[in-house]
Amino acid sequence: MSESLQTEPHAFLATCPKGLEELLADELRALGAEPIKTTVAGVHFQGDLAAAYRACLWSRLANRIVLCLVREEGIESPDSLRQAVTTVDWARHLRAGASLAVDFHGRSEQIRHTRFGAQTVKDGVVDALQTAGRPRPDVDLKDPDLRLYANLHRGRLTLGVDLSGESLHRRGYRRDVGHAPLKENLAAALLLRAGWQERLRAGEHLVDPLCGAGTLLIEAALMAADMAPNLSRVRFGFHGWAQHDEALWAELRREAEARASIGRKRCRNRLFGFDQSPPALAAAKANAMRAGIPALVTFKGASLEQLQRPDELDEAAQGLVIANPPYGERLGELPELVALYAELGEGVRRAFPGWRLAVFTGNPDLGHRIGLRADKQYSLKNGPLDAKLLLMNVTPAAGTDSPVKAEGPVRSEGAQMFANRLEKNRKRLKKWLKQSGETCYRLYDADMPEYALAIDVYDDRVHVQEYAPPRSVNADQAQKRLFDALQVIPEVLGIDSSRVVIKRREKQSGKEQYRKQASTGERFQVREGRARLWVNLRDYLDTGLFLDHRPVRRMLAEMAPGTRFLNLFCYTAVATVQAALGTEEAGGASDSISVDLSNTYLEWARDNFALNGLDPARHRVVRDDCLRWLETARAQFDLIFLDPPTFSNSKKMDGTLDVQRDHGRLLELAMARLAPGGTLVFSNNQRRFQLDPELAERYAVQEISAKTFDPDFQRRPDLHHCFLIRHREGA
Repeated sequence: MSESLQTEPHAFLATCPKGLEELLADELRALGAEPIKTTVAGVHFQGDLAAAYRACLWSRLANRIVLCLVREEGIESPDSLRQAVTTVDWARHLRAGASLAVDFHGRSEQIRHTRFGAQTVKDGVVDALQTAGRPRPDVDLKDPDLRLYANLHRGRLTLGVDLSGESLHRRGYRRDVGHAPLKENLAAALLLRAGWQERLRAGEHLVDPLCGAGTLLIEAALMAADMAPNLSRVRFGFHGWAQHDEALWAELRREAEARASIGRKRCRNRLFGFDQSPPALAAAKANAMRAGIPALVTFKGASLEQLQRPDELDEAAQGLVIANPPYGERLGELPELVALYAELGEGVRRAFPGWRLAVFTGNPDLGHRIGLRADKQYSLKNGPLDAKLLLMNVTPAAGTDSPVKAEGPVRSEGAQMFANRLEKNRKRLKKWLKQSGETCYRLYDADMPEYALAIDVYDDRVHVQEYAPPRSVNADQAQKRLFDALQVIPEVLGIDSSRVVIKRREKQSGKEQYRKQASTGERFQVREGRARLWVNLRDYLDTGLFLDHRPVRRMLAEMAPGTRFLNLFCYTAVATVQAALGTEEAGGASDSISVDLSNTYLEWARDNFALNGLDPARHRVVRDDCLRWLETARAQFDLIFLDPPTFSNSKKMDGTLDVQRDHGRLLELAMARLAPGGTLVFSNNQRRFQLDPELAERYAVQEISAKTFDPDFQRRPDLHHCFLIRHREGA
C-alpha cells in the first residue's frame, strides 16, 4: 500500500449505539485517534491507518470503523448520489475480481428505500471502475470481499470502506445468547459508566447476581485482563481491502496478544456470576471459555434469595454489583418482577454492604423496588427500548447497623395502608368463606381510590385487574401504587409472586374485547358448590368464571331440578353446569341448550361439561347469534338464563348489541321460548341499566339484584342487575 495512506491522517467514522457517543470519543482518544465531532450514533475522528486498525481490534463500544472517502452535502436525487460515488478512484480500494456489498442507511425525498440507495451506490462504483478500464465487480450480500458503508441524512452523504466487516459488538464468544441478550458493546458501556475501570485499578471485585449467559462478566474480565475485545476475530472488513497493510496489522495483533498474556497472569480482581438457571450457567461457562478468560470468572448456581458473599472474598473486600434484570415489557410479567427487584435489593444489602450497585433497566419504576436511592443515572438505549443505568451505594436496611435482613418487608406508607386493608378484608370474609366453602372470591375492589384494583382469589392464585386511571391521575404515581400493591399482595396472602396474574381493565371497543391476552394454555380446576370448573387467569380478559354471579348460579341450581334449561350468551356455560348438577336432594335439569357465538368459549363449555360428567346428548351447546337463534327456535324451556354482554360487535354478529337499547327485543324473543309457569332469569352488568317499563306491564317482573350479592361483592351493589320474569297468569 502507499506510504501516505499508512502514515498520513485520514477521516474515519466510528458508529455505535445511541447514547454511547461521548464514551466512544474518549475511548478513541485513548487509542491514539483524534475525535473531531460526535453525531447521533457515531464519532468522526482522524488518525493514521494504525489508529483505525487499533480501533477495530480494541474498541469495546464501536459497531463499525469506516474509512470516509466521500462527505458531501446537497445529495437528494439518485443522479447526484451516483455522481458523488464516481468521484472516488475505486480501483485503489477494490481488487480486480473482488466482490462487493453496500450497506445503505438513510433516505431523501427521491431515495426512499435503502435497497434502492444501495443499488445506486453500487452503480456509481461500477461506472467509475468501467471508466478506469476495470471489470464489473460481483455483488455478494452475505460474504463480500469489500463492504461499503453509505449514510444519507438531510442531504449529507457519508460514504466509505467498512474496515470492520461484521459488527464489532460480535466478539465471537457467544453462541447461545438466550432470551433478550445484552449486546457486548452495550455491556461494556454499562461497565464503563459504573466505574469498573477505576475499581479495577483499586483492586476491587465484581458480582453479577443475575448473570444469564455472562455477557457483563465476560466484558468485565476482558477489561481486567487487558484483552482486546476482538482479538479472537479471524477476519475484518479490511482484509478484503486493496490497501490493507498486513505487516502493520500483524504487528498490532502481536502487541495485543502479548498484552493479553501478561494481563491474564497479573489479574487479581475476582469476578463472580450467579444464576438459578442451569442452562444459563452452562452457556455462560462456554462463552467464558471461548472468550479466553475461563479462569477469571467463577459461576455459581443461586437465586437472589440464596445470594451470599462468596467465600473467596474477605469481609473487607469491596467492589461492584452489576445486574441487567428483566424489564417487564408486558403487564402480565410485573408481579414476579416487582418481587425480583425487591429481592435484588434485599440480597445485595445482605451480602454486599458498602459496595456499589449498578442496575440496568428499561423500567426505572421497577428500580425503585430495590429500596436504594440512585445517586446517578444514565439514559441509554437497549435496541429500540429506552433504558436507564441506575447507580447506588449499598447501605444496610433502614434501622439496622448490619447487613442482616430487616424483620418484615420494607413498605411505603401507602403500601402499608393497602396491606392493612387486605388484612381487614380477609378477616371480614373469613367466617363466610369457612361456612360456604368457597375458594374463589373477591378480596378487594378499589376500596381505596388510590389503589384502583380488583383482586380475586382463585384457590392459591390471585387475579388482579387494574382499572385504567383517569387522565387526571399522574401516571407515574399510578405506576408506583401498582408496584406497591404487587409487592404487598404475595406478602399478605402468603403466596409466591408467580401465582399473581395482572391485567388492565378498561373500556373495550371494536375487536379489543375479544382479543386474546396471552397463549399460555395455563388452566386449572376450581370448585364452586357441587361443580368443578376450568379457569384460565392469563390468556383472556376474563377468567372463565364471573364471581359476582355466584349467587345467581346457586339460585339456578335450586330452581333447575327436572326443568328444560336454556342458557343464552352462555360464555363458558358455568351456569349450565350448576343447573345440570342441581342439588343433592333433587338433582338437576333434565336437559339443556347453551348458546354462544364464540368457538373458544363453547369448547371451554364442553370441557366443563366433561369435567362434571354431563351427558352431551342431553346437554348441548350451539354456536349461533342468540338473537338469530331465538328468532328461529321452536322449543320451549322451563328455566331460561339470559346474561347478555353490555355491548358487543363481534364480527360474527349481524350488527351490534347494546343491552340497554336491545334488551326489550331480546326479552320478548326469550319469553316466547318460556313455557307457562316457567322463569326467565335476566341479568346484565350495565351499571346504569333501566328496565323498559313496558316489559313490567306485559310480564310479572321481580327485581332481585340486592339478593344476588355474596359478602365479597356487597360493596358494589350496582355491579350487576338481576330480574325474575314470568308470564302473567291467564296471559
